[in-house]
Amino acid sequence: MNSSLRGVVYIAIGACSYGVLATFVKLANGAGHGTAGLAFSQYLFGALVLTFISMVPSRKVKNRISQKPSNYSKLKLMLYGTSLGLTSSFYYLSIQYVPVSIGIILLMQTIWMGVVLEFFIARHLINNTKIIGAVIAIIGTILAAKVIETEFQLDIRGIGFGLLAALSFTGVMYATSRIALHLPNVTRTKYLVYGGFLAIVLFWNVQICTEFNWFLFLKWGSFLGLFGTIVPPVLFSKGFPLVGTGLGSIVAALEIPISVLSAYWLLEEQITWMQWLGIVIIIFAVVIINLKRNF
Repeated sequence: MNSSLRGVVYIAIGACSYGVLATFVKLANGAGHGTAGLAFSQYLFGALVLTFISMVPSRKVKNRISQKPSNYSKLKLMLYGTSLGLTSSFYYLSIQYVPVSIGIILLMQTIWMGVVLEFFIARHLINNTKIIGAVIAIIGTILAAKVIETEFQLDIRGIGFGLLAALSFTGVMYATSRIALHLPNVTRTKYLVYGGFLAIVLFWNVQICTEFNWFLFLKWGSFLGLFGTIVPPVLFSKGFPLVGTGLGSIVAALEIPISVLSAYWLLEEQITWMQWLGIVIIIFAVVIINLKRNF
């Protein structure tokens, strides 16, 4: 398998891992487990496993002194990592009020939010193609979120939490592509997850004490931690350098249909043809925005 194909496979597996999270959170909620306990268990598991992995000696790391993180790098990664914890919290809250198939569409508003962020911090990277892509993404969202289907009523709380999740996720995407790139992938992911764990503790605080237990941690926390805080970041870090940002972002958009299909199969959520049309349009927007990058 050549390096480009390996990169595509890494990113596809990472996207699929992210895609199934919300469905399993909703299944856990249905089994009587609270969102605070689930989020805390997920990040506790991720922090513990990443700490253990980072302690395993690596020949590459030992031979590269520059890879040792400074206190400034650690703090910066943890600060941006708080966006990771907030993304999970807001996203899991959103799907309490809207179907998973709608929640993932709201989360993916990071597509156009990322373009807006680039406009303010790197205006030279903005072009007409990206602006058109962002507009197309919004049009796709209107269809995929059933906004124009008069018989469907969306809960404003679900929409609000979903958009907050997208805003936080935009910060996560910025951090993973810009912050402390000289450090090993596991080290960067570890400190981002530390920051996410801190955000979870501050966000949910005393509610964690009433909802957390070790059975929850072992059954659900290990699954959510593995597929939400360990596998995707590590595989994305491996895959993107092999295929480039453009193709990588397009492959990562697999998260949308995977999330919708998992909700359809496991939660029996009904997906209309208009939603599928909206999803196709959103993925088309991702292609337009990223097509000319790094090919």
